[in-house]
Amino acid sequence: MIRAVVFDCFGVLASDGWLPYKARYFGDSPELMERATELNRQVDAGILGFDDFMRSMADMAGLSEADARQQIENNIPDEEVFALIARLKPRYKIGLLSNAGDNWLNDIFTPGQVAQFDAVALSYDMGHSKPEFVAYQTIARRLGVLPEECIFIDDQPRYVAGAEEAGMRGVLYTNAEHLQAELAKLVKLA
Repeated sequence: MIRAVVFDCFGVLASDGWLPYKARYFGDSPELMERATELNRQVDAGILGFDDFMRSMADMAGLSEADARQQIENNIPDEEVFALIARLKPRYKIGLLSNAGDNWLNDIFTPGQVAQFDAVALSYDMGHSKPEFVAYQTIARRLGVLPEECIFIDDQPRYVAGAEEAGMRGVLYTNAEHLQAELAKLVKLA
């Protein structure tokens, strides 16, 4: 029985500024791409501070820090996904599990949107990131449910696979309309 629905942040609940930035500035250089990816892992794990990460990304791209921040932090909430959450909320616990280098929830989302989450697990705070098994266990525990009682939604196939390995049902996000159709197969929508 499904008791909780867990959402990824960037690329699902909000647009993702990081992946387009990485592709635009480092996509032609395997070395820079690998370095940017590693620094992103470090900031997500709480090993590297976000300001240091931003300085590195700006330097590597040959941009000012302000320009890099503007592009990377361009995360716009998806109102359709939040409308779907409002339909789920009466029957299911709602969680947020994200690889994030800091807690930007109040910067990206309105207070009403943040209030929709019964539990939040951010990688920088946990010291674990998706697709580590413990990241999925942490959000389930914080929601007070078993992983088998969760649906996990992410736009990255490897993170959906990680959730499935942890016992959750995984849904690969492509857009809000597709998500609604996939969820309708698994849960009751209000």
